[in-house]
Amino acid sequence: MAQLVHNAVEKAPVLLNAAVTYSKPHLVTFWQYTKVELVPPSPTEILRATESLKKVISSARTGSFKNLTVKEALLNTLVVTEVCMWFYVGEIIGKGGIIGNNV
Repeated sequence: MAQLVHNAVEKAPVLLNAAVTYSKPHLVTFWQYTKVELVPPSPTEILRATESLKKVISSARTGSFKNLTVKEALLNTLVVTEVCMWFYVGEIIGKGGIIGNNV
């Protein structure tokens, strides 16, 4: 047992250095994407989003959504599905479980 502990203590710095060496390039890539993707929206992006929402509402009123291609309709459906799924995942996280509420 003492030999096992001694071997583990000897190998720990080598394993730790290997883990750090392996994870450094992955963490650099992770931080690059984090700086770009996880920032709050800028005012220009908010304006573009409101304009896009107005366009969607006007196409629903006029019926011009019927002239979309199948690819565009599929992409729109996938975006709506993603937003709904994130809503449901947020609800599950907020409740602390899939079923029921703690009352």
